[in-house]
Amino acid sequence: MSRPVRLALLAAALLSSATADAMDDFMRASSSGPLAMTFCAKNSDGSKIEGGASKFCKANGYDKHVAAVEASFAAAIAKAPANVRPLFKRDQVWFNEMIQEAAYTVEEADEAELRQNMTNVLRQRATVLDDLARGFGRSGLTGGWANAFGGITVAATETGSYRLDAELNSDYGSDKHWHCTLTANVKAGADGWLAGVTVPTQPSEPGAKPADPVSIKLRRQGDTLRVVILASEEQWSFSNDPDCDRLGQVTGTYFASAKQNGTDKIDTAFVSPTFDCTRPETATDEEICADPDLAANDQRLNRAWKALLPRLDEATRRGLTDDQRHWVSAQSLQYPEFLHPAWEKQTSAMHYTVFGRDRLDSLQRERIALLEGFDDKRAGLAGTWLAYNAVIRITVDKDGSVDAQGWKWSQADWKGGCDYEISGDIKGGTFQSSEQRKNPDTLERDHGMLVVNRLDDVFARKREGKNDNADDEAKCKRNTTISSTARLFPAKPSEDIDKPTSAIR
Repeated sequence: MSRPVRLALLAAALLSSATADAMDDFMRASSSGPLAMTFCAKNSDGSKIEGGASKFCKANGYDKHVAAVEASFAAAIAKAPANVRPLFKRDQVWFNEMIQEAAYTVEEADEAELRQNMTNVLRQRATVLDDLARGFGRSGLTGGWANAFGGITVAATETGSYRLDAELNSDYGSDKHWHCTLTANVKAGADGWLAGVTVPTQPSEPGAKPADPVSIKLRRQGDTLRVVILASEEQWSFSNDPDCDRLGQVTGTYFASAKQNGTDKIDTAFVSPTFDCTRPETATDEEICADPDLAANDQRLNRAWKALLPRLDEATRRGLTDDQRHWVSAQSLQYPEFLHPAWEKQTSAMHYTVFGRDRLDSLQRERIALLEGFDDKRAGLAGTWLAYNAVIRITVDKDGSVDAQGWKWSQADWKGGCDYEISGDIKGGTFQSSEQRKNPDTLERDHGMLVVNRLDDVFARKREGKNDNADDEAKCKRNTTISSTARLFPAKPSEDIDKPTSAIR
């Protein structure tokens, strides 16, 4: 959709959301938040510490290290291109989040090793930022790249491929830490990405399950390098590689470390979505700007939306526009919360992005499948029907018997949805449920849409029994407080709807 339409839908979604205030807590763009490290200057309740820094910080010299980090960041951000600056700010915010949590542990534990670890991390961050300040504008792919969680080195090989060596370390002075050392071989593909597989270290324990290689790809996104692990959730959670605690740490945005232009020729274009990446409004916007695939998905959604709307009748167009408004809310505010690209970073010191990146990609691709494959010529009930919060698949046999299976989910609580198990017959062109009770489930066409249970919340909540309400039954057995009604749209068969690559529900 065009930028004005997208902004209008986003504004409507934010205003209509009962939980819009949560945007200030963890849904807004990280780059729009405070960039200063506060653990030396503020108490745990947010109040300022008299004297400028806590005794804990002064005694260990942390206040000076913090000042050095902030000075290095200020020098580096001034050199960052405008479309990369929010991503660089986000990286610093994430570093600050981890160091803030680590500081609580270090002060409470009062152990020399932890205190020294924190000193080392602060010193290293200042050094890394100084190197990144010199790296903006670097051409090619080879050389060092870094972010708040570690670094990678890319080297060209004699065969024309590239070798990637990564070392990620989330030990920030606290008792929580992950470490991942990883090697991979990649080569150029037709889609602009360099792709290949990792070379895992094998476990030495007798009888241990071998560590499997997983797919990985990387690509320049303007002045950044985007690296993506393409693994199943089981693979990245339990890789069995003794040198890599969590594969999920590897997925992320990396910045060039020092200006060492490579001799290799590589496309360094920044793939822009339909909105301005210099001013991302939500954390989801930031993640889309960080990833060429997600940005391309956003463009594709825009094209599909523009192409579809003129084909639809007025009623279907109004219904789909309303559904799109809710879908924009689902993408931007990310309910359920685990769809949010920074969600894991807010709930754990173990920062990684593979969860959010893959689920956002699946959410976009599912919507693209609906808009591009919108079956506006469909007659009758049979087929797949999709909405922002529901999916149902209907089969109609030659004798007119109908079987409908599906699910409606709550964006605020994905476990509290409704299961659709509807059966009946088509008689005189009208669906009649096989249920022998009052208030049976209904299926009916409304222009290009499918309506389940009349869009009537009272009707859609309860099936009435025969004997003084003794046989009453909630239509949503998993959550009796929500309505089973839904308005859905015709989608052609698609793997992105039937078998999404990530668990988006």
